[in-house]
Amino acid sequence: MKVTGHPEIMPGFAWYDVDADGVRIRTCVGGSGRPLLLLHGHPQMHLTWHKVAPALARDFTVVATDLRGYGDSAKPAGGVDHIGYSKRMMAADQVAVMRALGFERFDLVGHDRGGRAAHRLALDHPDAVARLVLIDIAPTATMYDATDKAFASRYFWWFFLIQPYDLPERLIAADPDYFLDRHIAGQIKVEDAVDPRVMAEYRRCYADPATRHAICEDYRAAFGIDLSHDAADGDCRIDAPVLALWGARGTVGALFDVVATWREKARDVRGFALDCGHSPQEECPDALIAALRGFLGRGSGEA
Repeated sequence: MKVTGHPEIMPGFAWYDVDADGVRIRTCVGGSGRPLLLLHGHPQMHLTWHKVAPALARDFTVVATDLRGYGDSAKPAGGVDHIGYSKRMMAADQVAVMRALGFERFDLVGHDRGGRAAHRLALDHPDAVARLVLIDIAPTATMYDATDKAFASRYFWWFFLIQPYDLPERLIAADPDYFLDRHIAGQIKVEDAVDPRVMAEYRRCYADPATRHAICEDYRAAFGIDLSHDAADGDCRIDAPVLALWGARGTVGALFDVVATWREKARDVRGFALDCGHSPQEECPDALIAALRGFLGRGSGEA
């Protein structure tokens, strides 16, 4: 179903609510050529790609979605063990969206939480992923296993948001804008990188208690059932070629050998840092576009 979007922010795109096997996923589509799916992180939504998506749409059919629980997508119940927000379920949503749009195989870019869903998607649906780009993450299990004072202090929300319902939800509800603003300010290293119009959308979405609860469920799943799924697939490797990118001014590259961590999870990995913090799509979009084009090529060929 076509819906009203933000053409003033992402010109040339159209917005839809796509039924992904019973879960409504807000989806933004533009351009032509080989399909390219963009998955955002926390606390963003699909508009985080607004500086790169129009340029990529000259070469690709670009699809940018809101993950379940985020933005204007549906917010289903978490269920037992928070399975409703497992990366397996999030990945299945995205495969269903792409199939509904007529794409069985596609290139995939995931930032932050979207990168964790993309990791699971590449394992569970290997035939669907032609090439995979992971932005500013090391594997979830690797990061938890290496937890020390430096990581725990820099990534405090990984340990705050997993607390039992409704402790984090209630505390964030006292001042959602403050929590959101401080979170983004702590990760962005390029001044004025976040467009005020997009920031307003982040705030609008974060103002919804259902969104904040879903975000906590996402992190609770990552600390529990996602780790179980990862352990069960410990010997599996991503088949698709992987490009790992990270911010040279951020935490992940400072604490982890990013390429080495992904070489433990995938057969073909390359990567490098970009001059930014956590969100290159907002902080250094031109450099990110160049990196993506260098790895993905042009979008007119077969996936």
